[in-house]
Amino acid sequence: MELDSSQQASQTQFDSRSAHYGETHPLSNTTDVELSLENIVLTPEMTALDIATGGGHAGLFLARRGVQVTFSDISAEMLDNVNATLSKEGLKGELRQHTAEALPYGDGVFDLVTSRVAPHHFSDPQGFIHSAARVLKPGGHFLLIDIVSPDEDREAADWINRVEKLRDPSHICNYTRSEWMGWVVDAGLSILFAELYPMQQADIERYFAVADTSAENRAEVYSLIKSASEKTRDIFQLCEEEGKTTWWWQRLRLLARKAV
Repeated sequence: MELDSSQQASQTQFDSRSAHYGETHPLSNTTDVELSLENIVLTPEMTALDIATGGGHAGLFLARRGVQVTFSDISAEMLDNVNATLSKEGLKGELRQHTAEALPYGDGVFDLVTSRVAPHHFSDPQGFIHSAARVLKPGGHFLLIDIVSPDEDREAADWINRVEKLRDPSHICNYTRSEWMGWVVDAGLSILFAELYPMQQADIERYFAVADTSAENRAEVYSLIKSASEKTRDIFQLCEEEGKTTWWWQRLRLLARKAV
């Protein structure tokens, strides 16, 4: 598996931090997945691919409902943890280690392709979308869930991406809702919905701890918070709550369908 420098950074980061993405991680709450797929009947005959599965939470949601899930990730350590969870719960699933941008599957293999709170690490988001569309069966669905930058303000977008990069050097970009929608349409998929909903970053120190952010980078993030413009502060609702630095950002839920 040949990796570019960004993919190598992601693999190194998530191999080292995989233990932090288990049952206590906020992503273990899969309400967003459930809401996104509420109008799709999940059956044991369905095949699904969860790309950059991380702690496996989206894929586990599907496996618990009988779907045949392939859990894929660039990190072997992440996949080992998913395998342990599958064994613990008596569930089945296929584990595959590969990148998100060039999927090693034939055309039209899966009924559902998902990727949740991971694509901001991808070095080629357009390649990822086209590859996901390619492996979908006609009539299949694609679900993307990720944190996005605000469409309406470039300064605020640059600010949050700088913060994210300092926290975790494997971060590439929180793309915007309009960028994701454009790439999905370019890949030949029809968007069923592309909804934003607010999510609170409730404790910056926990945010640092998950990524093992260096002391130097933590200090720089605090400096960026202190110097943020009023508009950026308003957009992200930057504030102090009970002694903790918090903000709100937008997460995108996008569901698309491949033509029959």
